[in-house]
Amino acid sequence: MTETATRDGADAARPLTKKDFSSDQEVRWCPGCGDYAILANVQGVMPSLGIPRENLVFVSGIGCAARFPYYMETYGFHSIHGRAPAIATGISVTRPDLKVFVVTGDGDALSIGGNHLIHAMRRNANMTILLFNNQIYGLTKGQYSPTSELGKITKSTPMGSLDYPFNPVSVALGAEATFVARSIDNERQHLTDMLTRAANHEGTAFIEIYQNCNIFNDGAFDAVRKNRPQQIRLEHGRPIRFGAEDEFGVALKRTGELEIVDATRVAEDVLLVHDAHREDPGLAFMLSRLSHTPQGPTPIGLFRQVERPVYGTRLNAQLDDAVARRGAGDLATLLAGPDNWMVN
Repeated sequence: MTETATRDGADAARPLTKKDFSSDQEVRWCPGCGDYAILANVQGVMPSLGIPRENLVFVSGIGCAARFPYYMETYGFHSIHGRAPAIATGISVTRPDLKVFVVTGDGDALSIGGNHLIHAMRRNANMTILLFNNQIYGLTKGQYSPTSELGKITKSTPMGSLDYPFNPVSVALGAEATFVARSIDNERQHLTDMLTRAANHEGTAFIEIYQNCNIFNDGAFDAVRKNRPQQIRLEHGRPIRFGAEDEFGVALKRTGELEIVDATRVAEDVLLVHDAHREDPGLAFMLSRLSHTPQGPTPIGLFRQVERPVYGTRLNAQLDDAVARRGAGDLATLLAGPDNWMVN
């Protein structure tokens, strides 16, 4: 509980709690699904943001994760497949006073919605995108997704997937998103930290969350999900170390490539110092490639956070300028104007 968030009405002075952000809807995910842990974490973070519930909007597309808005005691929109980033962009532009979240999955965001996702990120629309990555289509009972590993055998790939999988963090960095992070559903404190930082970022904040689907892809992330020594925790301004006793590290070779080294056998200044605020996303991209799929040492944490003008702010400034120069305009006049023609 914090004392920063309040709500309207007779009990306006009462601090909001996690319970205030939990709706009365029955949560309908499979028992043991990683979505439960993420939902509990998001509801727990909300009071600390100090944002009234009426100023919060959760937008989702289609998939298991898309049920999220039902369970939040905020405004929400269960929209259409892959289009949540586009709808969220419209909300954030027309109502910049609102805090907008997008909840999506690897299939929803990176398959049918791939186009909308990358353009929202390159524009730097003001929203926080939570991508639940379980490397499978769960809602439709277990088909391979854009993040499934090569050779993945599913109902739709009985001989093994031939598709090279997306690395969602690499995609976000390639689109030059201004905030890019990765966390894990059951790493409660780490996920809380990433969610809080993302929610306070101005512009598009993207978090990939490794989410276990215990029915159709159980254990996909166990190499890092239950194995802290395999997690390369990225901390800005600190040498990158990992392992049970920080005995490994990441170094930049003269060839410009990153490599994992035995930190007990190299000098401290050989280790790469993580710079999350580096303007060029190249080094963060290289970090994202240390583990294309989470089967070995895998970076988690904040890869990149930089400042860039927010799309909605600049767009509304253009509109204000146009109105100042040409007046408010009239839709009926525009429709009946000289730039129309009739098709016979």
